[in-house]
Amino acid sequence: MSDDIAAFLENVTPANRQDEAVRLDAFFRDVTGWQPVLYSGGMLGYGSYDYRYKSGRRGSYFATGFAPRKAKLSIYILPGYADFDDILSRLGRHKMGQSCLYLNKLDDADLDVLAELIRAGLKNLQSHWPVNPT
Repeated sequence: MSDDIAAFLENVTPANRQDEAVRLDAFFRDVTGWQPVLYSGGMLGYGSYDYRYKSGRRGSYFATGFAPRKAKLSIYILPGYADFDDILSRLGRHKMGQSCLYLNKLDDADLDVLAELIRAGLKNLQSHWPVNPT
Protein backbone atom coordinates (compact mmCIF):
# COMPACT_ATOMS: atom_id res chain seq x y z
CA MET A 1 0.00 0.00 0.00
CA SER A 2 1.38 3.41 -0.90
CA ASP A 3 2.27 5.77 1.91
CA ASP A 4 -0.34 8.36 0.89
CA ILE A 5 -3.15 5.78 0.85
CA ALA A 6 -2.06 4.34 4.20
CA ALA A 7 -1.84 7.81 5.74
CA PHE A 8 -5.25 8.75 4.33
CA LEU A 9 -6.87 5.62 5.76
CA GLU A 10 -5.15 6.10 9.14
CA ASN A 11 -6.62 9.60 9.40
CA VAL A 12 -10.25 8.75 8.63
CA THR A 13 -12.50 9.60 11.58
CA PRO A 14 -14.40 8.49 13.54
CA ALA A 15 -12.83 5.10 14.34
CA ASN A 16 -15.76 3.06 13.04
CA ARG A 17 -15.62 4.95 9.73
CA GLN A 18 -11.88 4.27 9.54
CA ASP A 19 -12.54 0.54 9.94
CA GLU A 20 -15.13 0.70 7.17
CA ALA A 21 -12.72 2.63 4.92
CA VAL A 22 -10.04 -0.02 5.36
CA ARG A 23 -12.61 -2.75 4.61
CA LEU A 24 -13.88 -0.88 1.55
CA ASP A 25 -10.36 -0.36 0.21
CA ALA A 26 -9.69 -4.11 0.42
CA PHE A 27 -13.13 -4.77 -1.10
CA PHE A 28 -12.59 -2.42 -4.07
CA ARG A 29 -9.10 -3.84 -4.66
CA ASP A 30 -10.58 -7.35 -4.70
CA VAL A 31 -13.57 -6.50 -6.92
CA THR A 32 -11.64 -4.41 -9.46
CA GLY A 33 -8.16 -5.90 -9.21
CA TRP A 34 -6.78 -2.33 -9.20
CA GLN A 35 -4.80 -0.21 -6.77
CA PRO A 36 -6.36 2.95 -5.36
CA VAL A 37 -5.39 6.50 -6.25
CA LEU A 38 -6.12 9.30 -3.78
CA TYR A 39 -8.12 12.14 -5.34
CA SER A 40 -8.74 15.59 -3.92
CA GLY A 41 -11.70 15.75 -1.62
CA GLY A 42 -10.73 12.54 0.16
CA MET A 43 -11.85 10.08 -2.51
CA LEU A 44 -10.14 6.79 -3.34
CA GLY A 45 -10.51 5.92 -7.01
CA TYR A 46 -9.95 2.58 -8.74
CA GLY A 47 -9.32 2.51 -12.47
CA SER A 48 -9.49 5.61 -14.62
CA TYR A 49 -10.97 6.82 -17.87
CA ASP A 50 -10.29 9.68 -20.23
CA TYR A 51 -13.32 11.49 -21.54
CA ARG A 52 -14.02 14.06 -24.20
CA TYR A 53 -17.40 15.73 -24.52
CA LYS A 54 -18.92 17.08 -27.74
CA SER A 55 -18.14 20.55 -26.41
CA GLY A 56 -14.44 19.66 -26.60
CA ARG A 57 -14.01 19.52 -22.84
CA ARG A 58 -11.79 16.64 -21.86
CA GLY A 59 -10.30 15.16 -18.74
CA SER A 60 -9.54 12.06 -16.71
CA TYR A 61 -11.29 10.69 -13.66
CA PHE A 62 -11.54 7.55 -11.61
CA ALA A 63 -13.80 4.76 -12.83
CA THR A 64 -15.19 3.72 -9.45
CA GLY A 65 -14.36 4.43 -5.85
CA PHE A 66 -15.49 5.72 -2.51
CA ALA A 67 -15.13 8.47 0.05
CA PRO A 68 -15.40 7.75 3.77
CA ARG A 69 -17.33 10.82 4.94
CA LYS A 70 -18.07 11.31 8.64
CA ALA A 71 -21.84 11.12 8.17
CA LYS A 72 -22.04 8.52 5.38
CA LEU A 73 -19.97 6.40 3.03
CA SER A 74 -20.11 7.69 -0.54
CA ILE A 75 -19.75 5.02 -3.23
CA TYR A 76 -19.09 6.25 -6.77
CA ILE A 77 -20.21 4.45 -9.90
CA LEU A 78 -19.51 6.44 -13.04
CA PRO A 79 -21.25 7.52 -15.22
CA GLY A 80 -24.16 6.98 -12.80
CA TYR A 81 -26.80 4.60 -11.50
CA ALA A 82 -29.54 5.12 -14.10
CA ASP A 83 -29.71 1.54 -15.37
CA PHE A 84 -29.16 -0.37 -12.14
CA ASP A 85 -32.56 -0.36 -10.41
CA ASP A 86 -32.69 -4.17 -10.27
CA ILE A 87 -29.33 -4.39 -8.52
CA LEU A 88 -30.08 -1.43 -6.24
CA SER A 89 -33.34 -3.05 -5.14
CA ARG A 90 -31.29 -5.92 -3.69
CA LEU A 91 -28.47 -3.84 -2.18
CA GLY A 92 -29.92 -2.95 1.19
CA ARG A 93 -30.45 0.38 2.90
CA HIS A 94 -29.03 3.27 0.84
CA LYS A 95 -29.74 6.71 -0.61
CA MET A 96 -28.91 7.94 -4.08
CA GLY A 97 -27.25 10.94 -5.66
CA GLN A 98 -26.49 11.41 -9.37
CA SER A 99 -23.41 9.19 -9.52
CA CYS A 100 -23.09 8.59 -5.80
CA LEU A 101 -24.60 6.02 -3.51
CA TYR A 102 -24.76 6.82 0.21
CA LEU A 103 -24.54 4.22 2.96
CA ASN A 104 -24.99 5.12 6.62
CA LYS A 105 -22.76 2.15 7.42
CA LEU A 106 -21.14 -0.59 5.40
CA ASP A 107 -23.15 -3.31 7.13
CA ASP A 108 -26.33 -1.80 5.63
CA ALA A 109 -25.29 -3.18 2.23
CA ASP A 110 -25.14 -6.72 0.88
CA LEU A 111 -21.50 -6.84 -0.24
CA ASP A 112 -22.16 -9.45 -2.92
CA VAL A 113 -24.71 -7.11 -4.46
CA LEU A 114 -22.36 -4.13 -4.06
CA ALA A 115 -19.68 -6.10 -5.95
CA GLU A 116 -22.23 -6.83 -8.68
CA LEU A 117 -23.09 -3.12 -8.83
CA ILE A 118 -19.45 -2.06 -9.12
CA ARG A 119 -18.82 -4.57 -11.93
CA ALA A 120 -22.00 -3.48 -13.75
CA GLY A 121 -20.97 0.16 -13.42
CA LEU A 122 -17.51 -0.55 -14.83
CA LYS A 123 -19.02 -2.49 -17.74
CA ASN A 124 -21.40 0.39 -18.45
CA LEU A 125 -18.58 2.95 -18.26
CA GLN A 126 -16.45 0.82 -20.59
CA SER A 127 -19.24 1.03 -23.18
CA HIS A 128 -18.75 4.84 -23.22
CA TRP A 129 -15.01 5.31 -22.56
CA PRO A 130 -12.03 2.96 -22.33
CA VAL A 131 -11.32 2.12 -18.69
CA ASN A 132 -7.70 1.84 -17.62
CA PRO A 133 -6.39 -0.09 -14.62
CA THR A 134 -4.60 1.71 -11.81
